[in-house]
Amino acid sequence: MSIRASEKGQKNFKQARKNKGWNQDDHTLLTKGGVYRATVQRLEHGQAIRQENFVALFKAVGIENWEEMVDNSPTQASYMEFSVYKHDDWVGRETLIDELSKKVRGSCRVLLLVGITGIGKTALAERVVEELRGDWSEHRENFEDEKKVSGFASVALQWLEKWGESVPKDDRKPEQLLRRLVKRLRENRYLILMDSIEYLLAGNKEDNWGDFADEWWGKFFVSFLAESDCQSRFILTSQDLPSNFETAECDRYKNLWHCQLLKGLEIPEQIALFQKAELDGDFELPYTPLRVIGEVYDGHPLALRTIAGEIKESYGKKVSAYWKENSRYIEEVKEAIDEARNQGIIKGDEDRWQLASYTKVLRRKVEERIEKTFERLRNDVYDAYLLLCTTSIYRCDVKEKWWLINLEDEGYSEKQQQDAMQTLRDRYLVEDGGIDDEDNRLVGQHNLIRSVAIAHRLILP
Repeated sequence: MSIRASEKGQKNFKQARKNKGWNQDDHTLLTKGGVYRATVQRLEHGQAIRQENFVALFKAVGIENWEEMVDNSPTQASYMEFSVYKHDDWVGRETLIDELSKKVRGSCRVLLLVGITGIGKTALAERVVEELRGDWSEHRENFEDEKKVSGFASVALQWLEKWGESVPKDDRKPEQLLRRLVKRLRENRYLILMDSIEYLLAGNKEDNWGDFADEWWGKFFVSFLAESDCQSRFILTSQDLPSNFETAECDRYKNLWHCQLLKGLEIPEQIALFQKAELDGDFELPYTPLRVIGEVYDGHPLALRTIAGEIKESYGKKVSAYWKENSRYIEEVKEAIDEARNQGIIKGDEDRWQLASYTKVLRRKVEERIEKTFERLRNDVYDAYLLLCTTSIYRCDVKEKWWLINLEDEGYSEKQQQDAMQTLRDRYLVEDGGIDDEDNRLVGQHNLIRSVAIAHRLILP
């Protein structure tokens, strides 16, 4: 690990060296420090050197408290690499970007971006980072890799050491690291993007899903929000809502964090996306292929970008060629939606939607990601998985009690039904459709989610 001297450290080192009558290439200094002259010069110019050399040099000139000589301020131009966002390809959500950026610049210390897979959480997070760029030292963590170290103490130690702090082995207990990290974040301007934090969550049937698997993450965010003043900010992306943010402790600091649910692109944004891909289709009329694709996929950014890319690469940008080969899969869904809206045929027991799988590219880029969501749900909360699958018979928003009756028929208690529904809400796998004329709550599924749920329903034991 490399660290650098603060202005105070540089000044104290130079003075101590001169007091001993040594110049920068004095043999005694270099021997005691075990370094070359260039290393001494780097230290005195505030440049990073290896920690062991840093310690040896300060001790060589008689300064034992070397930890106080370290520059712990963020380095300049510490920018993260974007994994999804590309400036030239970006479309839409400009008003939302402006609103979220203002929140982060203001009092919002933790910004949560939530929604189903592929809806654009990471891309939006990176776009907001770009908007804020220049005022912060940036850092990111992606927890999607389940092999990645994710315990609070391990991650906190990695962050502190990366930022130049030396943490003695005796000070590496979670509560000690928590205090150090909060102090560091309070006194310095860090912008930290934590991606896919659903992989940090766990739970059980009794307490529901959504708590941090490592309780110290929850304690950390409460402590972070509880500070009277703080310079750093977090942007979190998740398919699941961390329930810790809904506790009374966090609710006390409601003005200091914000949860933003992302939905699909609006029609003008869908048109802009297709135009960016330079496709030759008609964008303006509502019943043209591209507009139907946008409607059927509920503006889902990943699906629309995948389709646009396939038309561009495999069909020479000719929408008509893509439509000729694949329209039956999309028109089937469009007809089912229209039947539900206009004729009241809301159940589709025979529907076999393939929105996520009718081409190899869609299966690879879209279906595989949704399947991971279903796999997590099945393994974590089977009751909710069963509810999601069995209610895929509905083509549109219906009364919530119609959903719950599917579990009632399977022998589930009212509490189990409500817990399963809440799990789907916390994972944004159920969409609220408002209230009907009889004051019943309406719920539904995103068309892509329903497409995969149908396939799972057909293989239920």
